Amino acid sequence: MGVRLDPWGYLAVEDYEKLLKEFGIQPIDQVLSQYPLEHIYFTRRVIFGHRDLDAWFSKFLHGEKTAVLTGFMPSGYPHLGTAMVYEELKYFQQKGVFVKIVIADAEAYAVRRESREDTIQRGLDFIAHAIAWGINPDKAEFYFQTEMPSSYYRLIQMFSRKVTQAEIEAIYGDLAPGKIMAALTQAADILHLQLDEFGGYKYVIVPVGVDQDPHLRLTRDLADRFKYELGFERPASLYHKLMRGLDGNKMSKSRPEYAIHLNEPLEIAEKKVMNALTGGRATAEEQRRLGGEPWKCTVFELFTYHLIRDDKQLEEIYRDCITGKILCGQCKRNACELLKQLLKNHQDNLKEILKNHLVEKLVKKPLF
Repeated sequence: MGVRLDPWGYLAVEDYEKLLKEFGIQPIDQVLSQYPLEHIYFTRRVIFGHRDLDAWFSKFLHGEKTAVLTGFMPSGYPHLGTAMVYEELKYFQQKGVFVKIVIADAEAYAVRRESREDTIQRGLDFIAHAIAWGINPDKAEFYFQTEMPSSYYRLIQMFSRKVTQAEIEAIYGDLAPGKIMAALTQAADILHLQLDEFGGYKYVIVPVGVDQDPHLRLTRDLADRFKYELGFERPASLYHKLMRGLDGNKMSKSRPEYAIHLNEPLEIAEKKVMNALTGGRATAEEQRRLGGEPWKCTVFELFTYHLIRDDKQLEEIYRDCITGKILCGQCKRNACELLKQLLKNHQDNLKEILKNHLVEKLVKKPLF
């Protein structure tokens, strides 16, 4: 039985190589041998796959109009998994790429059944956290789905003509109407940038967790079907591994007890890490003798994705683990100190942004 990726689900992915083969996602290695993509997410293969990154990056290097777009579902609060996307957006922005961020408030209302009041406030929070993480608001654009003009919504109606129920079910499985509308709305999010009204960015790349690939497959098919009518080009996409929650399953805003949120009180973050699932053995004696298994460890993921930038330092942590030189308790304490500093810096930035009401000056807040 094949794998089905669920963009609204909560399960962790175990076999990324299988996903590459099953869904035709291209491995990142060949692109890295051609182009200077030096961020640790690339070099550590946290970003492990893509669709047409090489073609998109070639257009960028040749001065074509390129953009990076992604979105956030404003349910729950931003966590370290969310920050992975912030980090990727920041990286491309620093290279000179235009960044556009969608707050999927229509989807949160229809699919997650969030109240409009909560959805709008949390959407503003997601934007504030993005800026606090380092995205330059002067070189980015933010929007709520429900505040877009009629030409954007016209795309959703047009897209519905050229996709069948059987195709939707083949990509997603059996969907309720709200999820079908959400999928078509995401296609409009990704493709509207190519219209002259929205900047004419013909070459768009979308960085997401691999669980969001169904949306990209649908959108790429729709781009092909509207190539001659609307002039669309296929969007490119980047796929990063899903950061696991501290219990080993997918980190999710809907499972707050197993996620590290960006607004987490430092003492709560520390308690969560100290209780996290690791790759340690049953006893200290056994771990000293056999070594730990960092590939199973959620704390080692924290080091890899967020806490350690120096590859040699990360290799040393890995080596100390597999040789039994360090036990899980000490490793967790080391992670806690680094994590608390990361969160404190971010939260200090966030306080300044909120104090200056920066977000309200950048984005039009939807009506209830």
